[in-house]
Amino acid sequence: MPSLSRLVRSYALTAALAVPAVAIARAAWGVPVSMGASRRRVRPVVAGSPNFSEGKFRNTVPSKTIEGDRVEMFRDLTQSRRSGVPSRPVPLVTPQVPAQATELAVTWYGHASALLEVDGARVLVDPVWGERVSPSTLVGPKRLHPVPGPLEDIPPVDAVLISHDHYDHLDLPTVRRLVREQTAPFVVPLGIGQHLRGWGVPEDRIVELDWDGSHTVGGTTFTCAEARHFSGRGLSRDDTLWSSWVVAGPRHRVFFGGDTGYHPAFASIGAQHGPFDLTLLPVGAYGKQWPAIHMDPEEAVRAHGDLGGRVFLPIHWATFNLAFHAWAEPVERLLAAAGDVQVVVPRPGERLDLTDATPTTPDWWSAVV
Repeated sequence: MPSLSRLVRSYALTAALAVPAVAIARAAWGVPVSMGASRRRVRPVVAGSPNFSEGKFRNTVPSKTIEGDRVEMFRDLTQSRRSGVPSRPVPLVTPQVPAQATELAVTWYGHASALLEVDGARVLVDPVWGERVSPSTLVGPKRLHPVPGPLEDIPPVDAVLISHDHYDHLDLPTVRRLVREQTAPFVVPLGIGQHLRGWGVPEDRIVELDWDGSHTVGGTTFTCAEARHFSGRGLSRDDTLWSSWVVAGPRHRVFFGGDTGYHPAFASIGAQHGPFDLTLLPVGAYGKQWPAIHMDPEEAVRAHGDLGGRVFLPIHWATFNLAFHAWAEPVERLLAAAGDVQVVVPRPGERLDLTDATPTTPDWWSAVV
């Protein structure tokens, strides 16, 4: 019979090994479902697209997703954990969304999530209400500020637009809540419908479009526009399409950039669908490691001009630490490069009514750095 001391040591070792195993199991809980549809399930839906070749979607301009030395990237990542995080709480505004949508307004909820009001219609773009942008609820980039307002406080919307399937733009918990709390269709790039079907979104609420495809809800037309990016929620990449969106009402037009690098098609989109009363363009998460798939602020100003934009609202910054630059650097560089471009920088949760004039948004970020 083993001695008492041997039994104690054995139990201690078993417990020590069990703790990491439990932690790993908790972190992995729900990951397979969150990762979405497999390549095998997506392939039949997308194979006929002219933008799909040799087993994957491709940018019209060749684009590498990662460049640079891996050791240097790790060093930059370690340093960015400090510089990419605000030193003080980000000021939030409790969203004040009216019962009746106006002619042209926008409420920014942080990162790429926004509620558009266009000629009386409401459009929710890239809604992410989750705490982490990751397949795991315990591991991955965490919010730098709380969600400014509950998802259930948003009045009925006419459509939910998704730009691509990365976790910071397509969030499973948010999708499930929208299935329960809203009745609007999800208008998405080709292939993302397979993720949604697996997550319980009814078939009659899924609209999948290829680049240049359009869908009309009421008096609002949504056009899937070219973007320069990539897709993937796991080891497999580029199985689903990525896009920007044109939101065209009877009187106003809005361009939602989602996430994209700079590309020549901005000019043709502007010529065909513009000019735009408002552009929402990504200005953050750029870096020398991926120059082709994330715009820097100066490129975003150029894209706004190509599109024929009037008011520019920067997105894809402030909420998650996803790159190597300082937290406020994107908006600081944007304003330095903007010239006479009308830039508005709302606080997360703030609603701007652009119907009659462009409101002034004061500097709130300098006190947060």
